[in-house]
Amino acid sequence: MTHAIEFRVVSRVYGDVRAVDRVSLQIAEGEFFAMLGPSGSGKTTCLRLIAGFESPDAGYVLLDGNDVTSRPPYERDVNTVFQDYALFPHMSVLENVAYGPRVRKVPRADQERRALEMLEMVKLAAMSQRKPSQLSGGQRQRVSLARALINRPRVLLLDEPLGALDLKLREEMQIELKNLQRQLGITFVFVTHDQGEALSMADRVAVFNLGRIEQLATPRELYTRPTTAFVARFVGSANVAEGELARKLSGRDQPFAIRSEHIRVVAGDHPITAQEQRCEGTLLDVQYHGSISRCQIRLPSGQTFAASLSEHLSVKAPPIGSEVTMIWSVADIVPLQTTDVRS
Repeated sequence: MTHAIEFRVVSRVYGDVRAVDRVSLQIAEGEFFAMLGPSGSGKTTCLRLIAGFESPDAGYVLLDGNDVTSRPPYERDVNTVFQDYALFPHMSVLENVAYGPRVRKVPRADQERRALEMLEMVKLAAMSQRKPSQLSGGQRQRVSLARALINRPRVLLLDEPLGALDLKLREEMQIELKNLQRQLGITFVFVTHDQGEALSMADRVAVFNLGRIEQLATPRELYTRPTTAFVARFVGSANVAEGELARKLSGRDQPFAIRSEHIRVVAGDHPITAQEQRCEGTLLDVQYHGSISRCQIRLPSGQTFAASLSEHLSVKAPPIGSEVTMIWSVADIVPLQTTDVRS
């Protein structure tokens, strides 16, 4: 089977820093694929390796089964959308979008027709004669998308494209991006540090840490079955018990994760069943988040656990500073790997 993108043991080194460290992955044709991780984790470098802006120090990059490791960017059927839009300020919206066909010597009438079709697709045809400075951030980002898509690349690379937008607009653009990708059937590779963006849009997500992929799975699998402590904490901010704490709570050395929404908080000591575990602590703070309130609880070990209380159930948190008991079902525990996947 030919994949849209394939990395074969790819590394990229800057001095003593292994920005990408022996990464292998396969991205299917027509997939919405997200690379998720904190700053410096290697995700953007991987995107630049696909685009041809960087060259690997080891390994191979393949597009549609063809080795493009040494090919320059203009010989790769990919386009990139950047966070800062990168629009030409002196050109109109229509001229910006028509730039790709113009460079390819497409007849002028066809340039404008195709540009207007793309602007219709991103709902900006009525603004075709405006300059970028006359548009909102979300509108400029849609122009940038239209310009990148007009030549129908096999792969569209998106480098933190929603990072400069406010929360409401970011959520709207997430829906638009996903709908656009489904409509066009083009492979999207989306780089972000925002877990909400990755989980809501992607078919699969690769979680990066220190230049390596910690876990590659569907959004649901990542959230419900993280394999490492890093993924459990980074995707959904799960509570992680390791070492002595794991032994105390479960009687085993294997670390585990428990999501905040699976924890019940009660005042003082409280009995449990054979199918439950518990841990005592001190309630440090309660943060209101609309549909839920999040309790921050300090354990005797000094570690802090979070527990979520649903506002819809009218469950009130005990007073701040009081001693509480956290209770969860053994069935909700997620065992984690005991070895370092980056070794």
